[in-house]
Amino acid sequence: MEKNVMPLYKEGLKTLRSQLKEILPSKALEAFDDDAHQLEKKYAPILKMSKGDTVPDFTLINAIGEFVNLFDLLQKGSVVLVFYRGNWCPYCNLQLNQYQQILEDIKMKGAFLIAISPQTPNASLSIKEKNELEYEVLSDNGNIVAHQFTTIFKNGDKPIQAMTDLGYDFDSFYGDDSREIPIPAVFIINQDRKVIFAKAEGGDYRNRVEPSEILKNL
Repeated sequence: MEKNVMPLYKEGLKTLRSQLKEILPSKALEAFDDDAHQLEKKYAPILKMSKGDTVPDFTLINAIGEFVNLFDLLQKGSVVLVFYRGNWCPYCNLQLNQYQQILEDIKMKGAFLIAISPQTPNASLSIKEKNELEYEVLSDNGNIVAHQFTTIFKNGDKPIQAMTDLGYDFDSFYGDDSREIPIPAVFIINQDRKVIFAKAEGGDYRNRVEPSEILKNL
């Protein structure tokens, strides 16, 4: 990324939407969009942790099978915690790629960036390699950690069928068959283990927290 150029998620979303309209059958895109609209109506509020709350400790496995502990990281600096849906989600890929673009800025502010999903380590490794991510991507099997931070829901039959029709096996990305995934959310945790920033852009998973908001609140 060029110096002083800030990625804008909303601009990236416009480009992504144009691309999806070109590559996806209209029936599939309609199924996904309808799912997003229904989730927006159904889930509010989203967050389980708010500004000022003290976070619980956790240890999760990263993409290469190593254990990563939250409190160990907090001894070294603040932590930006990102909950996302999965490798198969184009909006997650856009978000995580844009956060990679501000990683050096995050580090300069003395913070660590970690992304968490209920995917298996192999699926986490895939999204890490695909987007050339240089930060930790952790596996939260069963959404044990995510349940404490954001809303968890069971993915619907229609979007899963649309994925199947496109050649994606949804269940293959996960270590169980619950089909539960988190509503995307971002938290910033200070070294005193307090949340200083907590945000989700609603149940509509197409919308995500802008990179600039993370840097502004660090």
